[in-house]
Amino acid sequence: MSRKASRRCEPWWAKLPTQELLDVRICDLGLSLDSTPLCSRVERLHTELSRAGFRFRPHVWLSTAWFSPDGVPGFAVPFYLAHPRLAALERTHMFEVEGGTRAGFARLLRHEAAHALDHAYHLHRRKDWRQAFGLASAPYRRGYVPRPGSRHYVHHLDRYYAQSHPIEDFAETFAVWLGAPRGRWRREYAGWPALRKLEYVDALMREIRERPPSVHSRERTESLPQVGISLREHYRRRRSTWGDADLRVYDRDLARLFGAGGRGRRASMFLRERRVSLRTQVARWTGQRPFVVDEVLAGMIRRSRDLGLRLSHRERETAEGAAVLVAMHTLRIRRMRYREYAR
Repeated sequence: MSRKASRRCEPWWAKLPTQELLDVRICDLGLSLDSTPLCSRVERLHTELSRAGFRFRPHVWLSTAWFSPDGVPGFAVPFYLAHPRLAALERTHMFEVEGGTRAGFARLLRHEAAHALDHAYHLHRRKDWRQAFGLASAPYRRGYVPRPGSRHYVHHLDRYYAQSHPIEDFAETFAVWLGAPRGRWRREYAGWPALRKLEYVDALMREIRERPPSVHSRERTESLPQVGISLREHYRRRRSTWGDADLRVYDRDLARLFGAGGRGRRASMFLRERRVSLRTQVARWTGQRPFVVDEVLAGMIRRSRDLGLRLSHRERETAEGAAVLVAMHTLRIRRMRYREYAR
């Protein structure tokens, strides 16, 4: 297709100013998987499944996030991957684009395909599955703290996601198995306890791959035409459950960091200038999403301004202390949200 033809095919909202784009309802984006380059990438997943001997093919649709609904042998792909303008909007609001690279997209496809396969064949109900991975009915640990050095889990998605829940452990193990043909996973995980899980998945897939699935639902939960909220509201909701409602929780620590009666630069300006580097550093330390760290930083900047705090120590020392302080409060919020979720 020529560049001129490509421009003529651009969606009506593609050139809108950002503030106007944010007011567009998601159901009015007019996107479908078949009309995007993502369709060919899903076909590659189907090719991988075919090479592994599977009759099963998950159905895929666009929605607001990556997910595979319970009881549905398919999965959703987030809409922001369907157009560069939407991917840029995602990065602006969430500071990352999950699945934004070809390799990252392929990893997530394999992971979600595992969930769809589980739903299609009721794999988590099997006794041997439970012996290998644990109880699928266990509560999700929204605030799990990963153990980077553990060899009981495969490494596939970021943040050691296999450690978050037995179902995710299975999905990550399957994804490694599917993405490493000819048994390459045997060499990569030789000597790891996780190898037993890979060998179990290998045997299980050989058992079921030629069987027709037990579940045939073609449901497309929360497909784009069903999502009536605006892009602005979508991002507000995604970030609203994080951060502190009462910013005074930062007061004592901020006073210690910047010192009482400081006469240096304004603390709010100091934190704002280092916001990007602090967000990146703390997200790496804590394994938490960058937007969560950013909510903590935003609260600290506001409270530092309200209190009129100024630097009273050298900037290098203050920057190091700020990183520790932001990490501490990020982990506190994660634990707090986990307790709320567990209830």
